[in-house]
Amino acid sequence: MNCKNCGAPMSPYGDQDYFYCEYCGSFHFPGESTEGIRVLRLVEGDARCPVCRSPLSHASIDGFRGLHCNECKGLLVDQYSFRNIVEYLRAQAQSPPGPPTPLDRDHLQRQIRCPRCAETMDTHPYYGPGNIVIDRCGQCRVIWLDHGELGTIVDAPGRDRGTRHRPKNNV
Repeated sequence: MNCKNCGAPMSPYGDQDYFYCEYCGSFHFPGESTEGIRVLRLVEGDARCPVCRSPLSHASIDGFRGLHCNECKGLLVDQYSFRNIVEYLRAQAQSPPGPPTPLDRDHLQRQIRCPRCAETMDTHPYYGPGNIVIDRCGQCRVIWLDHGELGTIVDAPGRDRGTRHRPKNNV
């Protein structure tokens, strides 16, 4: 990413969710997607989306880190961060919960490969709030969420919605 003021390359500012230009001292605060994902920068190397094969980007959800596909909008997070992201976003929820939706069993048939180790990910129903199918790599301990699945989890009914606590961030 280049600075909008002077054109110089910008760098992420420490562990924060924004960028700093070392040349002119400007800051850039990227916007969030509808699911609260803030895209930070492309991953160096050959990390590719398991669905559309586009390059993945480093991303943040209120300080929790993951990888994001800019094309199909999928999200890859480690299992521990996934739990914390779900707890945090459900606790922050202020809108009324959405209606329960049935599980789409057709999604159980797909097979995708882990972006880290290239092994086939396990595809199974998510046993928390929201009726979605997730893809999990047991070897790398990461979870792939398709676009909209995080929102389905956050919007699902439950007593934990709107409690406003923040779990510890282990990043």
